[in-house]
Amino acid sequence: MVIIIGAGLSGLLTAYRLQEQGIPYTILEARSRIGGRIHTLYNEKQAPVEMGATWFGDYHTEVVRLLEELDIPRFTQHMDATVFYEPVESNGAQQVEIPPQAASYRVAGGTSALINAIYDKLDSANVLLNQSVKSIRYVNNKVQVLSKKAFDGDVVVLALPPKLWGSQINFEPQLSNNLRLLSLQTQTWMEDSIKVAITYPTPFWKEEQKPSTLFSNIGPVTEFYNHENVEKTSFALCGFINASYSKLSSEERQKLVINQLVSVFGNGAQEYTAYHECVWSKEPQTHVVSESPLFPHQNNGNPLFRESLWNNSLFISSSESAKEFPGYMDGAISSANETATKIIKKLSL
Repeated sequence: MVIIIGAGLSGLLTAYRLQEQGIPYTILEARSRIGGRIHTLYNEKQAPVEMGATWFGDYHTEVVRLLEELDIPRFTQHMDATVFYEPVESNGAQQVEIPPQAASYRVAGGTSALINAIYDKLDSANVLLNQSVKSIRYVNNKVQVLSKKAFDGDVVVLALPPKLWGSQINFEPQLSNNLRLLSLQTQTWMEDSIKVAITYPTPFWKEEQKPSTLFSNIGPVTEFYNHENVEKTSFALCGFINASYSKLSSEERQKLVINQLVSVFGNGAQEYTAYHECVWSKEPQTHVVSESPLFPHQNNGNPLFRESLWNNSLFISSSESAKEFPGYMDGAISSANETATKIIKKLSL
């Protein structure tokens, strides 16, 4: 039995690879939903909007390969040749040309379509939600994971950001001091981000022949993009706002964002259907306050995370542990594939 902690992309894919080989597993997820930092909001008659991981490129070969394996299409993110740009507050928004960009893609039907496709291949009885893990013990070549109850197994996989398991799970025997300190000094990608999406009944920017892309130095919005669905039948703008606005209420953020968009795009921006946001620093299953500031991707991909522990009974398998593209979806996939391969080898001996 393999116990996987975390039902994000890495945890779910690890389980699927094990299931393909007939290896039993249980996934313990602290949230009341699957997906981790992949979180698409679906609302009737609105474009699916991404509160988490969204974009990838041709160089993200693990993502491309997995989408092809699962027969999930991708589509090109619309990018304007001319964009709105707010360099300083006194000048207002300018329209500027930008050089051609490498193609960026989104998952047709939303990034959660990838999560749901993997989950649908699993036995849902083996995916347990609202299971916050408190401790992990290793005794006599067996592991015991304590959540709402005790789960016994042969192998445990930490498929969640290092800072979470480093700060919130008690290990017996204790992990090395070097590994524990490393986990606490590893930045969790997106943990300080604020994702915002606004849905519209019509693509007013197209009708008014305006760019749908905004870059701003003055905020609250720092970058916003066309977020229409793959069929181009439902419409939205989506992107990021400055992390410092996390201190405000949702209502205050919404008012400031709409005011900024109206000043840039015109009155059409206030004729929206819905405002959606995710303040990731307020998600306790993603964000942990650090003792000192961490820079983006700090310690992501550290080789210590790819070493198995407890006589190949404890594995680290999150996006942050990946050798290539750590912190991104591509890293989560490669980490899951690599970890599953190691476990299959161990259990087949």
